[in-house]
Amino acid sequence: MSALPTRLLFICSRNKLRSPTAEAVLNGIDGVEAISAGTNNDSETPLSGDLIEWADAIYVMERQHQKKVTQKFRAQLKDKDLHILGIADDYRYMDPVLVTLIKRKFPRWFG
Repeated sequence: MSALPTRLLFICSRNKLRSPTAEAVLNGIDGVEAISAGTNNDSETPLSGDLIEWADAIYVMERQHQKKVTQKFRAQLKDKDLHILGIADDYRYMDPVLVTLIKRKFPRWFG
């Protein structure tokens, strides 16, 4: 019987560039299930309490995202790991520099 996958949730503002890139990069790892969402109402996939409850670990791109998530979903965040990646909104989707930055944040899977 195989172990359950590690479920990672990536959050940025509009869920168009950074968090979908992180989702794509980490979904390629055996034993990882990744999804992404945005804090803004006009996000491709708006963040919901269900997504937070689904996740084993939550990664936001910037401190402002942490504040929004914490204010809106305080109850669902109980017993959840919330991490700030510190990646500014300076990249295109799948930008090679962004992919490298994301991989560096996850040495467990990318050495």
